[in-house]
Formats: sequence, C-alpha cells, structure tokens
Amino acid sequence: MLQRKAIFPEDSERHKLYDEHGYSAAIQSGDLLFVSGQVGSRLDGSPEPDFKKQVVLAFKNLTNVLKAAGCELNDIVDVTTFHTDPENQFEAIMEVKKEVFQTLPYPNWTAVGVNWLAGFDFEIKVIARIPTKA
Repeated sequence: MLQRKAIFPEDSERHKLYDEHGYSAAIQSGDLLFVSGQVGSRLDGSPEPDFKKQVVLAFKNLTNVLKAAGCELNDIVDVTTFHTDPENQFEAIMEVKKEVFQTLPYPNWTAVGVNWLAGFDFEIKVIARIPTKA
C-alpha cells in the first residue's frame, strides 16, 4: 500500500494558511504528486487584485509547491484550471501559459468555468510525476 506524504512549500507564512484551512499543499503518493489548487494569493492569503498578476502569482505559488517535492513545471502531467469569467480571461491566461510552458510536450489541460473561488478569479491544480534521482 502506497503511503501518502504531505508536501508544503518552505514559506512558513503560507504554511499557516494550509493549517488554518485544513489541507495539504500537495500529497506525494509513490512517484506522483497531487497539488492542491493554487491561487494568486499574497503571503497573507489575500487575492492579487490585477487578474493577469493573479495568474502569474498562482503559477509562482504552484512552482514553490513543486519545488518542495523536487519537481519543476516540466514534470507536470495534468492541469486543471478554474476560471470565474473564462471568455474574458482567456487571453491573459494564454499569455501566461505561453511563458510558463515552453517545452513540448505540453501537459494535458482542462479548463472549468466556475462562479466562485473564494474571492479569486483563477485557480490551478496539477498532477506531476516526481523525477527519479540518478
């Protein structure tokens, strides 16, 4: 039976937010990493008001969680994003996506329109494969 291991970024301030809301930033199971939804939150948990900057910050927060597990963006296999206004947000998201994912093959990607994200307008969750150490 595979054991689950909680993964948290090194940022102790953000760790308090995970404790407060009762979930892990990511769970490692075998060589897979299941990352909880990451939003464009500042260290105090508040949303970044500028939408494109919120998306950039969500990717930064995601990168920090991946790094804590020994992963990077190229280790991502599957992406799910949540958007409060997909039609109007699509262009900004695609600009950031092109900056973040520059290497083929790109990960799978599913985008979901939602009507509530606790004050945020974008959330990203991923599954990554943890690289084996040589």
